[in-house]
Amino acid sequence: MNIFEILESNVRSYCRTFPDVFCAAKGSMMYSESGKEYIDFLSGAGALNYGHNNEFIKQRILTYISSDNIIHGLDIHTPAKREFIDKLSEIVLKPGNLNHKIQFCGPTGTNAVEAALKLARKVKKRTNVFAFMGSFHGMSLGSLSVSSNISDREGAGQPLGNVTFMPFPSGFMSNIDTIGYIEAILSDDHSGIEKPAAIILETVQGEGGVVEAPVEWLRNLRILCDRHEILLICDEIQTGCGRTGPFFSFQRAGIIPDMITVSKSISGIGLPMSLLLIKPELDIWKPAEHNGTFRGNQLAFVGGTAALELSKYENLQGQVKLKESFIKRYFEQEILPISKNLKVRGLGMMWGIDFSLFSRKDISKKIVSYCYENGLIIERAGRNGSVVKLMPALTVEIELLEKGCSIIKKAITEHINRRTILK
Repeated sequence: MNIFEILESNVRSYCRTFPDVFCAAKGSMMYSESGKEYIDFLSGAGALNYGHNNEFIKQRILTYISSDNIIHGLDIHTPAKREFIDKLSEIVLKPGNLNHKIQFCGPTGTNAVEAALKLARKVKKRTNVFAFMGSFHGMSLGSLSVSSNISDREGAGQPLGNVTFMPFPSGFMSNIDTIGYIEAILSDDHSGIEKPAAIILETVQGEGGVVEAPVEWLRNLRILCDRHEILLICDEIQTGCGRTGPFFSFQRAGIIPDMITVSKSISGIGLPMSLLLIKPELDIWKPAEHNGTFRGNQLAFVGGTAALELSKYENLQGQVKLKESFIKRYFEQEILPISKNLKVRGLGMMWGIDFSLFSRKDISKKIVSYCYENGLIIERAGRNGSVVKLMPALTVEIELLEKGCSIIKKAITEHINRRTILK
């Protein structure tokens, strides 16, 4: 038994699936103490869109550290924060017609979600919120209340109220007219459901199994929210920073949310950072009404500024389109022909292979284990963990992308050829 098993809490998770001791990483590769090399298709659960130790971003941070600049600053003004705000406005906000104000939250995405829910209720003076089945928004109590996984919710140890879950328009309940259903609830004075302050959603559900909301549905949801004076909160914590192609996943629908939660890859190199983008008229906070000791992570500001520059100058959006085409073609030509029970879905650099039609419910787990044994780190998501989820770095080389996909193909072929698991 090692020191991690002896002293680290039972709450640990990823290290149970990937039990090696990792000591170095560069780009899309990770290296263990045992000398084994791994292709990384997990990317820090979406926190490493630019790969491990991206040289451009890393050098900016090293230069900053070596100059004895401010490292911890609460919310005081610093050059690092000013430069990040300027660059975010120049590269993301202005081109996207987003006139939102920027709130720096605590270090993780769940704090941005907490701030969004808290502010929405303060603005609208209503307590209820609508969320969607299949959603994941974080593990603190407010964020957990709008997350649908029953097992996760049980960990709260108390009731999680003031949230009503609606069917998501794709995947599990795609046969339901969810916009019509929500409209009927809001228009019926006997529905028994209180009008919400906000509707929160991921336009592509990540932990829900890579399930994409249709563009027209997103547009109709925006119209519904406007008609009923409900705030629309888009959770871009995993899908943001170019993961699905545009900087934010909602941009494919041409809509503008009232609030946008951002975290994970916004610091560029995996440093803790989260933002809440707020339409100016909604910014009714009193000073320090929502704060956090580490909302002034200066190294994250420096890394985030460099990452924004990198995304622009290296045309990462164009790179994502090319790699999306490669993954889509590979899956259609190499993966789907293996079995009629397989389904694939995704966009940008976020894809899922769905094994839910197989009778053996542990097949996705075995696929992930096989991949790990053969040098590929990849995770599971979705209901019953039935989806093998790919999230390579946006900067991954095509050769590594193809090599990783070939390992997945071998894993699927190896396990599906065993008759015992076929439905």
